[in-house]
Amino acid sequence: MKAEKRARTVSPARRCAFNILRRVEEESAYATLLLAGVDTEVRSEDRALCYELVQGVLRRQLWLDKLIEHYAGREAESLDAPVRRALRLGLYQLRFLSRVPASAVVNESVNLAYLSRLRSAAPFINAVLRRATREPDYDPAAEISDPLERLAVETSHPVWLMKRWVEAFGWEEAEKFASVNNEVAPVAFRVVARGESVDEVLEELRAAGAVLQPSRIAAKAWRVQGASALLQRLAREGKVYLQDEASQLVAHVLGAQAGDRVLDVCAAPGSKATHIASLTPNLSLIVAGDIHEHRVRTVRDACERQGITNLRVVAHDAEEALPFADSLFDRVLVDAPCTGTGTLRRNPEIRWRITSRDITDLSARQKLILAHAAKAVRKGGRLIYSTCSVEPEENEEVITSFLEENMAFRLTSLNVPAELQNADGMTARIWPHRQGADGFFIASFERQI
Repeated sequence: MKAEKRARTVSPARRCAFNILRRVEEESAYATLLLAGVDTEVRSEDRALCYELVQGVLRRQLWLDKLIEHYAGREAESLDAPVRRALRLGLYQLRFLSRVPASAVVNESVNLAYLSRLRSAAPFINAVLRRATREPDYDPAAEISDPLERLAVETSHPVWLMKRWVEAFGWEEAEKFASVNNEVAPVAFRVVARGESVDEVLEELRAAGAVLQPSRIAAKAWRVQGASALLQRLAREGKVYLQDEASQLVAHVLGAQAGDRVLDVCAAPGSKATHIASLTPNLSLIVAGDIHEHRVRTVRDACERQGITNLRVVAHDAEEALPFADSLFDRVLVDAPCTGTGTLRRNPEIRWRITSRDITDLSARQKLILAHAAKAVRKGGRLIYSTCSVEPEENEEVITSFLEENMAFRLTSLNVPAELQNADGMTARIWPHRQGADGFFIASFERQI
């Protein structure tokens, strides 16, 4: 009875965060999707704390595990998973949430052991966290002599991933990129004009206390701070669409014109396809495809929410021959499936899941998808390739291979701000630590014959 009573003292926010972290670890679920599904009946402050705890723990996981090993005198991986999760949550709060009393952090972390039916672990969790309160300044990276390993712990990224970034981009760039991955990404959106003008929607947000800033990257994109409840309501009503600035840039690069036929090959969840349709409502044809029916449904849902009626949605496997006649489309977009390493601020668990083999496998898939998509492009038409990955194997190496095997195409210059252009002047990179948007790569090809 006493244990049950103690378990009931875990706050809704911490209980929710603990359960989401379990699902992320054990079920390979994505935190952002689980957080989006947190019951709206939960108080807004509890939802906010849950979000902070989940994302913070996932971002700082390696650093937190090194803290555990110091305070516990044991390898973090040797601990039962629920114990490790409870300690990560507790240490994150002690180190990064100063407004939470240390006693409350310790007590609720101990109670998580009861919640997990690991009553015997409660004294251990209590001892580790109480030691942490006595040694609040311990830095787990300070005593590491190897510079690369120290950087990996400081920024909380796998050593192998830091090593490849240092080799690809140089130490300074890799360090800045890894560091910004532990910050909160800005919220960006575009207005979906449906009955109300753009100005009316923006004014409604400002009246609710939102601070709006026009994007330096993509036309008609906005960054916003504050008024989150209103923003979410406007998104549900289809008046705004939450979408990163770099993602919004892709539709502008595509440059569809009135009367064009457009194909988005890997369209789910529909962000770019619906943006293209919104920018050019008088297209001759716009088709959005994806491999699984449930992903196709997300595109249909996005169209319905935004009131888009000129977009056809189909299920197809882009790694196989596409179900369209050759040379049918004026514009074809391949926003390829990728590791997503440019989105680690939003999806921090990716860094703990991907392997070097994943990068190699995805690169091969991307080359195959691009080759199939190219057949659908008419002479004089454009083929756009983009990823939200920073890995050269998924970007520069893909387009180099494509050009070597497809002599009918050539790279064309991109209509993007100069700061985004690579040294070749023909491709673009967006970096979180430079532009504040997600990490993206974009290239454009034109079919010559």
